[in-house]
Amino acid sequence: MKKLAKRTVAIGAVLALPLLVVPGSAQADSAAGDVGSAAKISHSQAASMFQGAGIPWTSSGNCSDRNKPNCTSFEQIHDHTVRGAITLKSASGCAINVTGGTETGHADGQYSHWNGYKLDMSLSSCIQNYVDANFAYIGGSKWQSGSGNVYYREGNHWDITFHNCGGC
Repeated sequence: MKKLAKRTVAIGAVLALPLLVVPGSAQADSAAGDVGSAAKISHSQAASMFQGAGIPWTSSGNCSDRNKPNCTSFEQIHDHTVRGAITLKSASGCAINVTGGTETGHADGQYSHWNGYKLDMSLSSCIQNYVDANFAYIGGSKWQSGSGNVYYREGNHWDITFHNCGGC
């Protein structure tokens, strides 16, 4: 039987509550900062997280149907992907606009949009300056953060692969 670890999680500035962490669980991974096995969440959960962080999103089709390529959907996105975008906004101080999520029409692969690892974001000089100053250029219009997330500047947007939440 695995030994259970107890951690304290601060709630607000004053109250601290014990958190029971089961090794090997998604809860343990998240509490430890390793979100490789993080849960996938619904479109409405992700939209609520983005809204709470002040991150807007746009859809060329004004829709969120995952099966239509002109929509912007967050259905089945990893929670660490959403938290990674929130971390980027917080760390950079830049305005962010999400333009693509888990909808069909993107390239296939293990770490794909469809599988919940990627977001597209509008280009901005603020984000470009932040990426240039803080991430390693790895060639081909790509930069890698210290946490391993990959920022690919495509023609008219950023295509970002979130392997984790970027230090959230």
